[in-house]
This record gives sequence, C-alpha cells and structure tokens, in this order.
Amino acid sequence: MSSAADTKPAPEEEPPAEKKFTFPSALTILAVVTLAVWALAFLIPPGAYDRNEDGAPVQGTYHRVDSDQSFVDRLNDLFLAPVNGLYGVQDAKTGEVGPDLAGELYGSAGVFLFVLAIGAFITVVFATGALDRGIGRLAHRLRDRGALLIVGVMLVFALLGTVEGFAEETLGFYGLVIPLMLALGYDRMVATGTIILGAGIGVLCSTVNPFATGVASSAADISLGDGIVLRAIMWVVLTAVTIAYVVRYANRVRRNPDLSLSGFLPGDREHNAADTAEPPELTRLHQIVLVLVGLVFAFMIFSVVPWSSALTGDADATPYGFELGWPFPHLAALFLVAAVLVGAVARFGEQRLSATIIQGAAEFISPALVIVLARGVTVIMNNSQITDTVLHSIEGVVSGTSSALFAVFVFLVNLPLAFLIPSTSGHATLAMPILAPLADFAGVSRAVVVTAWQAASGWMNLWVPTTAVTIGGVALAKIGYDRYLRFVWPLLAVLSVLICGFVALGAVWT
Repeated sequence: MSSAADTKPAPEEEPPAEKKFTFPSALTILAVVTLAVWALAFLIPPGAYDRNEDGAPVQGTYHRVDSDQSFVDRLNDLFLAPVNGLYGVQDAKTGEVGPDLAGELYGSAGVFLFVLAIGAFITVVFATGALDRGIGRLAHRLRDRGALLIVGVMLVFALLGTVEGFAEETLGFYGLVIPLMLALGYDRMVATGTIILGAGIGVLCSTVNPFATGVASSAADISLGDGIVLRAIMWVVLTAVTIAYVVRYANRVRRNPDLSLSGFLPGDREHNAADTAEPPELTRLHQIVLVLVGLVFAFMIFSVVPWSSALTGDADATPYGFELGWPFPHLAALFLVAAVLVGAVARFGEQRLSATIIQGAAEFISPALVIVLARGVTVIMNNSQITDTVLHSIEGVVSGTSSALFAVFVFLVNLPLAFLIPSTSGHATLAMPILAPLADFAGVSRAVVVTAWQAASGWMNLWVPTTAVTIGGVALAKIGYDRYLRFVWPLLAVLSVLICGFVALGAVWT
C-alpha cells in the first residue's frame, strides 16, 4: 500500500542554467592562431626579399622562392613552435629556426626572463604594503579637496601605468576610492573613471612599460628607449586631457546630481568625507621602499634612453660616454637584484623573500607564455618562408602613402587586432615582425610604429569588455557597462584624434 507521500507529483526539474559565453584566454587564442597560420602556410606562396648588411629587407627586391619543406618538416615546426618561440636559434646561412641549430637567438628567451623578473620585483614591492598604503594616504589627505583628489590619484596611476603597466592592480582600490568620491558629492562613475582612465591612459602612453613598449621594442629589434621623447610628450598631453575630462564630469555631477550617468544606489548620498577611516601612517620602512622603487625605475629609464639621439635629434649621433644602452638581459638582472634589495630592506628573511620572488614569477608566467606562443607563430611563418610574402602584400597597400599617413594606418590596423588579442605582449610579438620592416619601406622610424601600436592597444583596452580591468572595474563599482560606454565614448573620440596627430607628427619628425 503506497503512502500519500508516494502519490505526490514529482517536483519539476529546473531548466539548466544557460552558459554564458566566455571570451577565450590569450593562450587559447594564440593556440588557434598558431594552427591557422600553420594551415595557411600551405596556401601562401613562399617568397623572400634581399637583405642589407643589417638584415633588413630591401624594398622592391621581393621574389618567389621554392620551399624544400616536406609535410613532416611542417609538422615538426608546429610541434616545436612553443620551444622555438622560447629559445629557437636562426641559422645564419639558411635562415631556418630550430632549437638545435647554430647561429643567433631568434626566440624570446630574453624577454621571457625579463617579464618574470619584473613580476618578481613588483610582487615583492606589493608584499611590503608600501605602494598600497602610499596611494591610500594620498587619497585620504586630499579627501576634502575633490578636484585635487581626482588629479592626484589619476596622476599616480598614470605614472605607474606608463613605467610598469599598472592596470590589473587597480582593482584593489575601488573599495577605497568609491567611498571617498561619494563623500565628496560625486558619483560612482567619477570613481570608475578616475581608476580605469587614470591607469589606462598611462598604459596607452607607455614610455618604458615592459609589457607593452618593452616587448614591442624587442620584437621590432630596437632599444626600449627609442622613441621615448615622443611617448613622454604624448603622456603629458593625453594624461592632462583625460584628467580634465573626468574633472569636468565630476564638477557637473557635484553641481547637479541629476546629470549623473551612473545614478546613485541606496546609501550613496549618506557618505561623509569626515567619516572615512584614515589609513595607517607610512612607516619608515614604507618610505624607504617607495624611494627605492622610484630609484629603480629612474635608473631603468636612464639605462635605456639613447641620450645623444634624444638631446641632439640626430638618430645617428655618437653615443655619449655615460650612455649604458642596456638590453633586456641587463634589465632582467636589474629587477632581480632590485627584488632582492627591497626584500632585504623589508626584512623578509630568506624563506619569505624566496617564496615571494617565486610567487611573483609564477603570477607573471601567463604573459611570459603568451610572448613565447606568439613568437612561435613567427617561427612557423619564417620556416615556411611566408613572412616576406605577407610583408610584400601589405607593402602594396601602403606604397606611395606619406609617412604621416602610414603611421595613422598602423594605429588603425591594430585596433581590431587589439580586440582579438587582448594581451598586449602577445599582440606585440605577433604584429611587430611584420610592421617593423614595413616601417623601413615607408621611411618611418620603427619607434613610431611601436608608439602607434601601443596606442591602439591602450585605446582599445579603455573600453573593450574582454579586459578584466574594464569589465571587472565596472562590476566592482556597481555601474552598468552600457553606462560606462556612454561616459567614455566622447573621450575615446578625442583621444583617437590626438593619437593620430601625434603618430603622424612623429613619423614626419623622425
């Protein structure tokens, strides 16, 4: 005999939750790109340019060549692509790249170690708490001066962005900046703009940012300091424009809250600047660490800038005796030593310092691997001898254009690439082997191409939803992404015009 419970209708099953589309990671995108390029290499005819004494292609000398690669050779290139991307060596006679050949290093081992080294340094610095507390103290000290607070925080973020790619680290500051902005009569959009645009404009105008300028300069086979004057001027002008834009919006909202694009959540209007908790004072140790960080980045800038060219305006000027001209292996060593020095000053002890350095290198292994995979793609193109064919096809598009128009073309063509490959390191490693020689044909400095490329990448990363900095920032601020786009699009339009003007002038100037 069945019980009443047995006769109850079975509960309806809830429909399975729909899976939201997640944009693939940079590693996955580059893996797909590797397979696609490998397959296309069967269809694109091999060709080559004659090379000058510096190894650069000579315009007008492109010709078809016969490839002696078998299908097994091509499979081997695909299999070894990541390995060759790290430490592949290019044979001086044949131009082939492989891990067991004799010749010049073609892989990105130097940049790979550089990224891990600066990751270790940045992690050690953050572990001391000096940077977080310093920014917190600045924000609190300016809590009753709204415009100065916006200017101060954005300037610090922009400076950190231009020298070390400060971006994802900003996600930890929303809990501090939002209450301060609300207490001063602003809205959540002001806080969001202060953080995202402050760091973002710094990255867009990177001067020595290792993850943008550094990787791109290495891929373009130029010094990290080449083009630094143009990038520094861009940083000053574009940072000033961006800060003025945010301050103007903030003043409008403060005068008339109804003009807020983000609106106000319950309790937002009840904040008071006097009630915000004061961060702890900077200790003597924190002050020393901040000074050390400033000195390390100042020395890095000094060590890479070609001072004779920068001061005289002559690209072929004889280097001064004090110029160092450090390449990436030296910079990697600098940041490893600096990481140990900061850890020793902070009295981490051997165990904690070692663990923090390892942790920092581990946290930065993702961008380092992206560089390796992207370089592996160029190895496949090199060994199948299609790189010059692709270069020749683009040469036909830009031939006859002025140097200024070519620089603008580089900016525009990299916009969709920056969307497809949100990793700046991977984008740079993939694009520069084509764009840098193209600059030679157009009579434009490769440094201008690096500047135009990083401006395109930085401009896209101010708004695209595929970046954690943007989509994570609006989520933490509890504002709609559509509202953020309404806020930022006029600034994006102004910045795009200014960028095109700067790269065009840079192409003519250099």
